[in-house]
Amino acid sequence: MQKIHTFPGCKAIFFDFMGTCLDWHSSIVAALPERIPRPKRSQLAIDWREAFFQDIHDRFEKALPQEDIDTTHARLLESLLQTKTTEIQEYYVFSKDEKEKAVRAWHNMSAWPDVSAALAALRQKYEVFVLANGTTRLQLDLGRSSGLQFDMMFSSQLLGETKPDLEIYKKAMRLVGVAPEESLMVAAHAYDLRAAKKVGMSTVYVRRWTEDTREDMRKVEEDVDIFIGKVDGSEPGPEPENVTDRSFEDLVRYIT
Repeated sequence: MQKIHTFPGCKAIFFDFMGTCLDWHSSIVAALPERIPRPKRSQLAIDWREAFFQDIHDRFEKALPQEDIDTTHARLLESLLQTKTTEIQEYYVFSKDEKEKAVRAWHNMSAWPDVSAALAALRQKYEVFVLANGTTRLQLDLGRSSGLQFDMMFSSQLLGETKPDLEIYKKAMRLVGVAPEESLMVAAHAYDLRAAKKVGMSTVYVRRWTEDTREDMRKVEEDVDIFIGKVDGSEPGPEPENVTDRSFEDLVRYIT
């Protein structure tokens, strides 16, 4: 790939965190009871994550107040387990300790392998920020467990707004003193970038196999400024361990 100066006026890059920068899937699968076969743990983790996004959208559409993310994860896990117990009861009857361990795992994640070095390279030229739904406590824990360094982390709790509310992007930009044309939003979630684009931010979609499993990637590619990753959906699943994801390395080549 050629080095391309796509955003010459960019001063600040805002990153979504979970899924985009962090591998939540490995952490959650490892925290689920080992009596559940690994493929079923993987699917439960993915179902849990998708339920979280559906809940975020439902709460946004109904203009409901923010809910602590641990409360949300615990509530959604309970609902999923009630559904699963009708399938194979011995797998999905969790003790209180097992449920609490699973919810705590959302606070302890590693970065995707391509992120750390790429983020360090980007920080040589840009200010870099986290802009993500969740609590500040969650972001502090994930920053520590992943070892990733940002100039600032903005949580929806801190800003008092939740993605995809347009005000969360506007408020983050105001706080760091940059205009939309000086700002870039990077995420593995199409809904996030569609909202960011509405306020004038440039957008980069980085495809991760764990994210946007129900999105039409050709439509996503049309909706963003840069799409990094495969569009045709040809990655093997549900866990394409033979695919080396270098999305952030490509991001560096595009904008530095």
